[in-house]
Amino acid sequence: MSTIPDSLFAGNGNRSDGGTGRGGSTTHPPVVDPPTADCRIDPFLGTVVHVVGTRQARPNLPVSGCPFCPGGLESPGPYDVRSFKNRWPAMPGERCEVVLYTSDHDATFWSLGVNGARKVIDLWASRTEELGTRDDVDFVLVFENRGPEVGATIAHPHGQIYAYDHVPERPARLFRASWRPEVDPGERMVATVGDWVAAVPYASTFPIAVTLAPRSPVPDLVSLDAAGRNELAALLVDVLGRLDRLYDQPLPYMMWLNQRPTDNGDWPDAWFHIEIVSPWRRAGTARFIAAAEVACGEYFNPVIPEVLAEQLRALT
Repeated sequence: MSTIPDSLFAGNGNRSDGGTGRGGSTTHPPVVDPPTADCRIDPFLGTVVHVVGTRQARPNLPVSGCPFCPGGLESPGPYDVRSFKNRWPAMPGERCEVVLYTSDHDATFWSLGVNGARKVIDLWASRTEELGTRDDVDFVLVFENRGPEVGATIAHPHGQIYAYDHVPERPARLFRASWRPEVDPGERMVATVGDWVAAVPYASTFPIAVTLAPRSPVPDLVSLDAAGRNELAALLVDVLGRLDRLYDQPLPYMMWLNQRPTDNGDWPDAWFHIEIVSPWRRAGTARFIAAAEVACGEYFNPVIPEVLAEQLRALT
């Protein structure tokens, strides 16, 4: 298995009129077979779409009680952290999992403290390692949607894991471009813990965005040693706490881990890092992606990155 290539279509853009668009006939790009049967690929843009009609049947809210609390549908007994197969997977083959951070329904990630966060990180690493050994898994994505504003249907602290049978284009582009943390983010620095640094990215499409990364290259969670995991736990607790204090209320956010693909390919520049983004441009007010942005793929961010970083640094 491999990445979705940059140029999916050999015939894309070939014109009998030399590309002027005036007269002559147009050679349409061929329809390309998707990586799996549940995928479709736009023949002009190359956009990959997973068709998951079965997820229409999943409940938006639990019918009775929280399924993630001890004694609930997914957690019959007590636990610290745990993972299980998603009942409404976005992909076939038992490649979608749910990760529960704690049995405490009212907790937040940062309220777990460093020890609790470390348990979550260890579970992330364990599931990444096990899923990554499968022949049908080329990329393991660990992520979290927190808050109804970004689509979370259950408030209990949890995240998810999707194990892709190909390497999605965005992480592939990051690693092909030799992504690495800035040596000195300057005014966009938020916090540091040991070898780890958190900074507001230079050009984010989201009004609130923070990237966490080690200064020394580490390709994935599995390769992160005990000291590195402790530092990451401390920095996650720090940053996520600051984000909740930014508007004095729980901040809706999306968080995902960018780590080396598991396709046995050559990824020498893979540099593990975590992105946390929120759609809020101010308290309770979401910044919506507008027509010009969707149409052209160019974005307009109303929040100045340096100002956001200054605000977050002040929230000790």
